[in-house]
Amino acid sequence: MDQIESFEPYIVTLGTAGGPRWWRHEHGVQRAGIATAVVVGGATYLVDCGQGAAAQLSRAGLSIPSLRGVFLTHLHSDHTIDLAALSVFGFMNIKDPDRPPIRLLGPGNRGVLPPVSGRAANHPEVLFAENPTRGTTEMFAALMQAYSTDLVDRMLDSLRPSPYRFFLPEDIDVPAASGYHPNDNPTPAGMAPFEVFRDDQVTVTATLVEHPPVAPAFAYRFDTPTGSVTISGDTAPCDNLVRLARGTDLLLHEAIDFSWAERAYADEDPQTAAASLDHHRKSHTAPAQAGEIATRAGARALALHHLVPGNADPSVWRGAEETFAGPVFVPDDLEVISFAHRPVPDTVVTRKV
Repeated sequence: MDQIESFEPYIVTLGTAGGPRWWRHEHGVQRAGIATAVVVGGATYLVDCGQGAAAQLSRAGLSIPSLRGVFLTHLHSDHTIDLAALSVFGFMNIKDPDRPPIRLLGPGNRGVLPPVSGRAANHPEVLFAENPTRGTTEMFAALMQAYSTDLVDRMLDSLRPSPYRFFLPEDIDVPAASGYHPNDNPTPAGMAPFEVFRDDQVTVTATLVEHPPVAPAFAYRFDTPTGSVTISGDTAPCDNLVRLARGTDLLLHEAIDFSWAERAYADEDPQTAAASLDHHRKSHTAPAQAGEIATRAGARALALHHLVPGNADPSVWRGAEETFAGPVFVPDDLEVISFAHRPVPDTVVTRKV
């Protein structure tokens, strides 16, 4: 493949599988958990932190000191499970005590419990009833508390600074004018994208997407002077995402094989299986639907990721090519895709790390 010029903005697909599973190596595919690096002018921005994300950053040659921001689309475990590794290992890899902290942005506390599945015979027990829906800042604090023995040892014995010196967790405030409510209106119709981050390299905007019962669940768009990339997070087909992605140079969108889901839960408890299938159908997107979204948004190229199952035969994902006329990628882990704005869509450049 063609080499990407160093000055062009690009993404690295650190991990391309979705779901809280370790996927077996099948069909020549081995995928880590969902995580995407956006690289602009030597700065790195990480979207989601799935299983293996921190190690994949190293494999991609992207250093912790190059990180400026971490953006969590939502707080499901398959998007956050490696946050502890990134922060507990990561703070020991930063040498400059005066550098600005890495901003860690994500959803705030949901505030109310999600609805119980209509298939429930009894109300399930709620864990940690005193605060069952922690947000990003609370999650980070809980992770640091869980590793307090390690952190205190290193701070007192090796004179390391606190990880809070280098990681700054922040809950994203959803604009009140949107009408958002976690249960009554989790994905407000007609919502305008809103800015969540800006520096000298990128402007990041967000919107609420449709991933019930999760609320809030975000998609992010990174705009640079030379190109833009939009990352869907987990979502069913969603007008808010189309609005966020309008004219984007590259859309990364989740995709699921719904026929796999029907097979995957065949041996589960019938009530659990039915509720799980309900979740997949109302909260995720088939490949052909992802292609339709890219077409409606006028995206210049589409890449499918957060693939479920993470070890599917590659032919499963070809439905997107039937509904989107531009380039469609199904990248492996550690693949690089340029999102520099180019005259014609078929000149999008990719390579392997």
